[in-house]
Amino acid sequence: MSAPPRPPAARTGTAVVTGIGVAAPNGFGAAAWWAAVLRGENGIGPVTLFDASGYPVRLAGEVPGFVAADHVSSRLLPQTDRVTRLSLAVAREALDDAGVDPARLPDYSAGVVTASSAGGFEFGQRELQALWSRGGRHVSAYQSFAWFYAVNTGQISIRHGLRGASSALVSEQAGGLDAVAQARRQIRRGTRLVITGGVDSALCPWGWAAHLAGGGLSTADDPDLAFLPFDAGARGHVVGEGGALFVLEEARAARERGAAVYGSIAGSAATFDAGGSPRLAEAARLALADAGVTPGDVDVVFADAAGDRAADRAEASAIAGLFGRFRVPVTAPKSMTGRLLAGGASLDLAAALFALREQVIPPTTGTERPADDCPVDLVTGAPRRGLRLRNALVLARGRGGFNAATVVRRAD
Repeated sequence: MSAPPRPPAARTGTAVVTGIGVAAPNGFGAAAWWAAVLRGENGIGPVTLFDASGYPVRLAGEVPGFVAADHVSSRLLPQTDRVTRLSLAVAREALDDAGVDPARLPDYSAGVVTASSAGGFEFGQRELQALWSRGGRHVSAYQSFAWFYAVNTGQISIRHGLRGASSALVSEQAGGLDAVAQARRQIRRGTRLVITGGVDSALCPWGWAAHLAGGGLSTADDPDLAFLPFDAGARGHVVGEGGALFVLEEARAARERGAAVYGSIAGSAATFDAGGSPRLAEAARLALADAGVTPGDVDVVFADAAGDRAADRAEASAIAGLFGRFRVPVTAPKSMTGRLLAGGASLDLAAALFALREQVIPPTTGTERPADDCPVDLVTGAPRRGLRLRNALVLARGRGGFNAATVVRRAD
């Protein structure tokens, strides 16, 4: 078998976003989600995907109105977990938004890079139940891949015939940014198009047990008060599902086909908290340097916003140390969705791109004002308009010490 042809050398190396797909607890589809974000609509509510009445935590951010059969063929339904079905739907939206027909792309010119933190948890739970209650002969052969972290990359690639360089990353909440950074590297190496980002879902009893064991969850019963980033009354985070996927293209190729561009991935960086020393600020500085901008060039920061007092203080200190106290608008629209694991940072990236396009900063809900020990200019209550937004910085931290930062630039 002959080796696949090498992709052409990159012409500019600039990666631009031409398509966005979204599944979020406050809106399925990018347009519905963004409208809900600007309205400050909270997507957190009581768990409905399983009976959570016996657990100390009973709130989550669930994607509404998703009917898998409307997006996934009957042949694929038995092979896939909820997270893969969501990913397939979101990837389709991103491609349609970009106006790309994968069948018309040259072979090996397009790939897929996604992030996942849990893989197909619900599928795995179901097959484990079958194993212990009925025996190994009743375990689906699809268990061999449906649970795997790379399954979303694989199924998207198969569905659309994308045979270029592809991969999957696992770095918890930082994964969505890490995947986009990897896709950007592929664009620089000559890949023409990459579907990238993160979508996660682990809202099942087995996944819930893992979330509880990890700690840090809010036990509040009021959805509007459960997740309060940077608030003096912060009591932990809420788990959600969903995320965003993007079509990244080489800038000149996108222009040549007349594609509409949301913005460019101007800078990316990642660090790790070795020895317990926080390095989020270093990731931000490296991303700014990669983008060729200074802190004064950044017009808005989309915060990681852990909803934990110590973690919020640390992030606020990093932001204030880099930009100055109260010197740059900061927002955390994930207050309306919960933390979506690998999908969280990619959803923030989508929010940043929409914010730059429409020149509006979405609000942080729940939190009325930041705590005194969090000296940041937090956008609360309503969207902030009337600013000139050119560059946005998106921050993310993953459990275990992962840090990621991405600078996105408005399209000219």
